[in-house]
Amino acid sequence: MAVDLLTTNETYFFREIKHFDFLRKQALVARSRPQPYRVWSAASSSGEEAYSIAMVLADCLQTTPWEILGTDISTRVLEGARSGLYSMERGRHIPQDYLKRFCRKGGGQFEGHLLVERSLRSKVNFRHANLNTALPELGQFDMVFLRNVMIYFNQETKRQVVARVISTIKPGGYFCIGHSESLNDISNAVQMIAPSIYQKAA
Repeated sequence: MAVDLLTTNETYFFREIKHFDFLRKQALVARSRPQPYRVWSAASSSGEEAYSIAMVLADCLQTTPWEILGTDISTRVLEGARSGLYSMERGRHIPQDYLKRFCRKGGGQFEGHLLVERSLRSKVNFRHANLNTALPELGQFDMVFLRNVMIYFNQETKRQVVARVISTIKPGGYFCIGHSESLNDISNAVQMIAPSIYQKAA
């Protein structure tokens, strides 16, 4: 597809670690509640971001159910994401205890690769979505990651995309963007609480 040629999918596990530290804190706060904790990786590319989120939630949330949605415009990268198979180089930032708990080391023809454990893969739902058009029914989320994507859009398109995404965030929920990105003149529906981390009014 042409879209696969126009988008880059270079990413790795636990990219921009401060967002995952923040996610951990929020998950620990939420772990006594009965309703599912929901996170959306809105431009999940080949899945490393979504699985990084899954490792944090699996570690922090005990009796609290949780759900992760990963979406991308490219069906090709989504197919790869569902497989959960990655080069060890992509996993170089996975904490060692997570690597042991949530990944299997490949051998033979899969030497130099890791496979995300089936139990973790089953908790992540990957589906196609184009952020530049009306979104399918996705439900509401406690946190949304939309990182390193806005570089592809002009200013007006950024406003439209961000508005669509923020509409899916629960009151009081959080919105993470790339550290090199900004919502200045893009949206006033969320307020920055830390660099690249925003909160929707409760």
